[in-house]
Amino acid sequence: MIISASRRTDIQTYYSDWFFNRIRDGYDCVRNPMNIHQVSKIFLSKHSVDGIVFWTKNPTPMIDRLDELKDYMYYFQFTVNPYGKEIEENVPSKNNIIIPSFRELSRIIGPERIIWRYDPIILSRKYSIDYHITYFNEIAKRLSGYTNKCIISFLDIYRNTKLNMKNLELLPISENEIFALSQRLVDIAHKNHIIVESCAEKINLEQFGINHGHCIDCNLLEQLLGYKLDLSKDKNQRKECGCVTSIDIGMYNTCQNGCKYCYANYSEKSVIRNVSMHDPYSPLISGNIYSDDIVKERNIQSCKNFQLNLFD
Repeated sequence: MIISASRRTDIQTYYSDWFFNRIRDGYDCVRNPMNIHQVSKIFLSKHSVDGIVFWTKNPTPMIDRLDELKDYMYYFQFTVNPYGKEIEENVPSKNNIIIPSFRELSRIIGPERIIWRYDPIILSRKYSIDYHITYFNEIAKRLSGYTNKCIISFLDIYRNTKLNMKNLELLPISENEIFALSQRLVDIAHKNHIIVESCAEKINLEQFGINHGHCIDCNLLEQLLGYKLDLSKDKNQRKECGCVTSIDIGMYNTCQNGCKYCYANYSEKSVIRNVSMHDPYSPLISGNIYSDDIVKERNIQSCKNFQLNLFD
């Protein structure tokens, strides 16, 4: 099985102690967001977990502990955007912390295991197309040689994020503008030996050399692992999403990055409450197991395809 850690929150930045405690104890628990008293117990044995996909804007707190993951294969989806504090409120300095952390991580695990996310692309009075071209170029130059791939997407406004973004003076982006910007980003990326893919985009950008991406990528995992995986498309994601099936161990309304565009945080009060209930020794990111909870063990097993390996 593939573990996603996590689309719902930045575990590396804020809950790395909790995560390593979960690895040490061999399991974690996740509440069903649609039924809070239904809890899944997920075993994290190296024999059943084929890989871990990390999603983060700042993995610095866990970099010195990566040796604790020596029994697991993993790679990082690492977001480096050009936005200021009015959009990514608590993300530290890109120049002083984030980009140096990206480069250090790449030196440790290799550029093939760290994917640069430049998403979502937001257009506003401040963040114009020219602005994106300028800053994408600057970031790409600094990450050249430290990653092989960049994943982009264009802003989707969700009902639960619309209020957060009301003061950002957003501008609509036309199809022609998407095409023009995509071409420029690809040209810049290729000069820096980086390929570009899109994330869950309806629009087809293949004419510019941008294929539809797979953030939880079966092909990449197979290359890293050295064996075939029996995995299918994740039916719980949007139709345009190319990710394969995984189990997410995060929790909504727990990320403290404060990104205005984030769909995973839809209640500031809930974030404050959930963060205050965090216990690094609990099997849950927030709170504990209570008497009225129903805990069920998930059937977790390796997706290694032994039959295919016999004939490779």
